[in-house]
Amino acid sequence: MFNKETEYALRSLVYIQQQNDRNRRPGIMEIAREIEAPRPFTAKVLQRLVRLGFIISVKGIGGGFYFDPEKPELALKELILATEGGHIFNGCGFGLKQCSSDKPCPLHEQYAPIRDAINKLVSEETIQSLVRKAALGEKNHLVEL
Repeated sequence: MFNKETEYALRSLVYIQQQNDRNRRPGIMEIAREIEAPRPFTAKVLQRLVRLGFIISVKGIGGGFYFDPEKPELALKELILATEGGHIFNGCGFGLKQCSSDKPCPLHEQYAPIRDAINKLVSEETIQSLVRKAALGEKNHLVEL
């Protein structure tokens, strides 16, 4: 559903938060290995996330990536907007530039509620809420990270 940058960013951030909760700051090699992503691409994604202010990076011994504990939780929507833009939240399911209730595409009636549900989901969930769910042992793949 999302592009590779968004997928790797989501998985990286969840892993980083999990490790931060254990008082650890993982490095690029560890993160790439654990999220099963190419190291060079993971490095680029993480570098961008640092520039955007989502996480902090410290070089050297004791360094790695971490969330600023003083910042609010990171909503998935905020991350998705940064990596993909807003088309997923307001775009046409058929890919048309002009699509509305007045001039609907063939998928408009069915796609609009799905798009709204995705928007609601990613607005309510945060990286940290996903980590908490994984920590509770909910049956999902995140528990293995």
